Amino acid sequence: MKKWLFIILGALSFGLGTLGIFLPFLPTTVFYLLTGFFWIRSSDRLYQKFVHSEGYQKYVQQALVEKKITTKGMVRMFLMMLVIFLIPGLLVDNLVMRITLTIVYLAHVVGLTWYLKGKKKKIKPVSELGDLND
Repeated sequence: MKKWLFIILGALSFGLGTLGIFLPFLPTTVFYLLTGFFWIRSSDRLYQKFVHSEGYQKYVQQALVEKKITTKGMVRMFLMMLVIFLIPGLLVDNLVMRITLTIVYLAHVVGLTWYLKGKKKKIKPVSELGDLND
């Protein structure tokens, strides 16, 4: 039962992540990470197929694990985040919320820039990590 629930939840998060490629308000990377979480616990075949897919390689492996994101990619990411943070900031007339959103957005910009463009260390790709039962 748990296995099938995880497979279904993984498929749902995979679908939402794939939609996020085309819709800027859906976070592709987060949903793809969630897909990996569900499928690694339910189906080795689905997980292996997923981590070798083009979407995973582009949005998770290269960007987050290998930290190979271009400056253009970072600017695009921060602009999409800005749009997402602006929507509630413009719709709700509350100064405290606007200040909080601004602080959280700036913390994201600083933190992600530091993480992605900071000192890079060598990380093994997923395919070299081996089986979980080792």
